[in-house]
Amino acid sequence: MAGAKETPRQKMIGMMYLVLTAMLALQVSSALLEKFQLLNNSMEVASNAANKINARTVENIRDKVEKSGNRAFEVAIVKQAEDVRKIASGMISEIDAIKSQIATEAGGGIDPETGKVKNPNEEDKVAIYMIGPSKNGKAYELKNKLNGFVEQMNKLSGTSFAPLALDGKEDPLAKRDKDQRTKDFAELNFAQTPVPAALAVLSQKQSEIRRLEAEVLDALAAKVGAKDIKFDKILAMISAESNIVVAGTKFKGEMFIAASSSSLTPRMSLGGAPLRVQDGKGIIEFTAQGGSYDKDGLAAKTLAGVISFPTPSGRDTTISMKYDYKVAKPTYNIESASMPPLFLGCKNVLSIQSPGLGPLWNPAFTADGAEVINNGKGKVIIIPNNRSVKLNISNQGNLIGTEGFRVNRVPRPRLEYYINGALVDDKRPISASMARNISVKAIADESLTNYSPEDANFRVGQITVRLASGARPKGQPVVISGPSGSINALAAQAAPGDRLVIEVSGVQRRNFKGDVQDAGIGTESRTVPLN
Repeated sequence: MAGAKETPRQKMIGMMYLVLTAMLALQVSSALLEKFQLLNNSMEVASNAANKINARTVENIRDKVEKSGNRAFEVAIVKQAEDVRKIASGMISEIDAIKSQIATEAGGGIDPETGKVKNPNEEDKVAIYMIGPSKNGKAYELKNKLNGFVEQMNKLSGTSFAPLALDGKEDPLAKRDKDQRTKDFAELNFAQTPVPAALAVLSQKQSEIRRLEAEVLDALAAKVGAKDIKFDKILAMISAESNIVVAGTKFKGEMFIAASSSSLTPRMSLGGAPLRVQDGKGIIEFTAQGGSYDKDGLAAKTLAGVISFPTPSGRDTTISMKYDYKVAKPTYNIESASMPPLFLGCKNVLSIQSPGLGPLWNPAFTADGAEVINNGKGKVIIIPNNRSVKLNISNQGNLIGTEGFRVNRVPRPRLEYYINGALVDDKRPISASMARNISVKAIADESLTNYSPEDANFRVGQITVRLASGARPKGQPVVISGPSGSINALAAQAAPGDRLVIEVSGVQRRNFKGDVQDAGIGTESRTVPLN
């Protein structure tokens, strides 16, 4: 094409043209006429060689189209190539006729012994024939035909070749010379030009014709098979029955070669919905839906896909495919530090796992009747605010199950009484004078301690201790803030047979959040006999 990288032959012809142009600008002596003759011969040899190459190009186009099945759009390319050859050969023949006329009329014919014109010095007859007395010579007609030829080549190739016949002001070399730039094409090439030089100019134009012919034919040849699908991306792939294999079982699959075309962008759809195509491959991603599960917990499913792509015929080819797969019913196991029921307002920790889903298991939880804190990896904290809780279990946006739980109130703590650090035993009375200190501990129920130790923190808020003798109180009661304190004042008044009446109130519980709440047990009393 225009501006394409030149072959060595084209470079040689271009160099000859530069030499020819430079020589024409000189007042050529008879000593140089021989050089014009040699240059003309070289131009003719190059043109003939190009003609043979171009003929082979057309044959190659014709053969390739035939082997491809003579597809209509490629048969049209063959017709274009033949037209190019016909137009170029016609132009060559016209110039051959002009060269023959110049050699005969101006040059006196060809010497049979030397093969050269008999009168190489003749210039006037060349000018009369090519320029004419009123600028109506053959060169003006030739200029129009040469540039008309270029326009035909442009239409056939879809490119933009430069004109072949230029006036002095357009010629890259002549426009630099003030004496040459004002000349038209005929004057520039055939005024004061001896016969061998005129022949060389015409041979150079023939070489240019063959060059343009070659470029157009090459462009047409490139179109043959250009629409064929060329699979230039080759991949080695494995299709396995499953990506997860249990140790001790067999891995089954197929290894094969897959090919795609970088020049092809197919259209793909799955289940009627278009797919995003990347590097020739449709990207499939969807959420698998369950259905009628069999005894093994599997639901049979089928993917229906369609791939469409253009073919050399110009029509789209559509390929339909089906792919069978199975959806496994999600299962999960509920683990907990101790089995439910749950405790109201407490931190109930559950671990819900699905061995079948493996790394795909990333559940989310919501609940009716409870606050839920998702700890990740299937761990969840449930804080009930109702007597029953429904826990909804979802994975990747799909609800896979709902579990119901009973909710129990927090068990009342057990109170333990200590006098002087020893646990009070109703069967063993305490010495009246020795009862100096008292403490009461609120002990959480074992089920709460085991299940939610962070919620099993109880504390006695107030202790009131009275000394009684018979039915009457004795002295003033001692009020202690907190779980322990001194009762020395009562010990000083106590006598054998008296008793200590202990009232505990304000028992509190600190939950896992650090909030302190009333334990809801009211006031509890205990009588301790003295001896």
